Amino acid sequence: MVIVESYPLAVFMCVITMLCWGSWANTQKLATREWRFQLFYWDYAIGVLLLALILAFTMGSTGAGGRGFLADLQQADAKWLGSAFLGGVVFNLSNILLVAAIDIAGMAVAFPVGVGLALVLGVITTYVVTGQGNVPMLALGVAGVVIAIILDGLAYKRLASTSQKTPTKGIVISVVAGLLMGWFYAFVAQAMGRMEGETQMLEAGKLSPYTAIVAFSAGVLLSNFIWNSVMMVKPLSGAPVAFGDYFRKGNVRLHLIGILGGMIWNLGMSFSIIAANAADPALAYGLGQGATMIGAFWGVFIWKEFKGAPRGTNSLLGAMFFFYLLGLGILIASKL
Repeated sequence: MVIVESYPLAVFMCVITMLCWGSWANTQKLATREWRFQLFYWDYAIGVLLLALILAFTMGSTGAGGRGFLADLQQADAKWLGSAFLGGVVFNLSNILLVAAIDIAGMAVAFPVGVGLALVLGVITTYVVTGQGNVPMLALGVAGVVIAIILDGLAYKRLASTSQKTPTKGIVISVVAGLLMGWFYAFVAQAMGRMEGETQMLEAGKLSPYTAIVAFSAGVLLSNFIWNSVMMVKPLSGAPVAFGDYFRKGNVRLHLIGILGGMIWNLGMSFSIIAANAADPALAYGLGQGATMIGAFWGVFIWKEFKGAPRGTNSLLGAMFFFYLLGLGILIASKL
């Protein structure tokens, strides 16, 4: 399998993760102009698993280090396969709530509040599980992100006061999504084996990053039959969605947009996991969740979600971006 040992390369991959995690939701914004987000989400889940399999049979099956994907799958302990699978189940529940929050409040709110909170919890839980990371600097980086989350919530409340939006509902759903999302990465991180010795042999019984990604993605797709089905029957906003609409209202373009969204997100997830060998898992997750800043950028400057907000709102948004950048910079420096 392909192994990343260079710290600068690992940081670069985490930056790609940040861009992917912060940008995939643009496919939702495009698709939901024509159909409900629940229908988009079926294709999204398919795209997640498809990308995982592509990487497993390419990067995960070549190279001199570790084990090839099929060999690794055969030797894997069911406990660790289950841990990575459970990570996918937890993530999928959190992500579908995030998608619902985007539908209600927009990317510029759902990402900083939901994904930002996930960053905070994810850095903490991943450090607790792995024991790797510079605690004081990780704490400072997390503090910067928390301040940014608060500023974004204040900005959204100002916007909602001048429109028909309901700030409490959008923020609450984002918070719940973030609380759940902060736990999934730890399940995946603890399932992966460490590279041992100069020969870079992979710890027996545990998973390579590529096998972990496939097990995780399988958890996403299979749990979708529960989480998304519930969301269709009992949506958080709007009328129930008929299952038949997926076939009646969908077309090739809409399905491809959804699949692309899932593949973009999972490219970010995969790079984060692969990079964790050279950059400790807490840092890899925390830096990748800089997606909050990217998602907020798309929402504010491209989709104009704060257009018409009262004077002073832009100052809050500017401060939000500053504290996110500050927090992310400290997270990066924590490994140097």
